[in-house]
Amino acid sequence: MQIVMNTGGIASTNAYLVADEISKQAVVFDAPDGTVAPLLDEAVKRGWDVIGLWLTHGHFDHVADHAVVTRRFPKARVLIHPLDEPKLRKPMSSMFALPFVIPARSADGLLSDGQKLSIGSMEVEVIHTPGHSPGHVMFYIPKEKVLIGGDLIIMGAVGRTDLPDADFGTLQESIRRVMELPDDTQLLGGHGDASLLGDERRENLYVREALGNG
Repeated sequence: MQIVMNTGGIASTNAYLVADEISKQAVVFDAPDGTVAPLLDEAVKRGWDVIGLWLTHGHFDHVADHAVVTRRFPKARVLIHPLDEPKLRKPMSSMFALPFVIPARSADGLLSDGQKLSIGSMEVEVIHTPGHSPGHVMFYIPKEKVLIGGDLIIMGAVGRTDLPDADFGTLQESIRRVMELPDDTQLLGGHGDASLLGDERRENLYVREALGNG
C-alpha cells in the first residue's frame, strides 16, 4: 500500500490518495478545494488508475474538488453515505459563504455501515460514525491498520458539533465505537497530522471524556 497526502483549501483539509501497488488501483479520499490535482498528477506519474473518490462526509471542504477528480478519471466512482448525499446534491447550501462554486452532483454509489470495498487486493471497511455530520463515515483498512478518519477525531480534538445537523452525544458514541479498534491503528484525520488511536486514547481530552476517562 502507498499513501500520498496533500493538505489545502480554505479549511486546511487533508486529502489522501491510497493505492494498491500490485493492481495499480487507487482511490482518492475527500476532495478539498484546490487540493486534489497534485494527487492526481502523482497517480498518473506512477501509473495508478483512480477508481474512486470516497467521501468521509459532505461538508464543503471535503467535496469541493469532486469534479476535478472525475474530469481526470471519468470512471472514478463518487461514494458517500446517503445521509450526507444531500450535501453533495446541493453543495452551495453550506452555512458558510464560499469564494468558489462547487458543482452539484449525485453520488455514483451510497455507503453503508459494515460495507466492504476494495482497492485492488486491499479490503476497506466502511464504519458509519455520525455526530459531526449525520452521514459521516470512516474507512478502515484492517490489513494495514490504517483508518481514514475524516472529522471525527482530529488534531488531538474532535470535529465540531455546533453545525445544524451535528450532535455531540452521537459523536461521543461514534468515538467509543472507533476506539474499539487496535491502539496501533494509524489515524489519518481530515485535518492536522496523523496519529495512533492509542495516542488519542491517552492524550485527547475529548476522547478521554467520551470513554469516561476525562
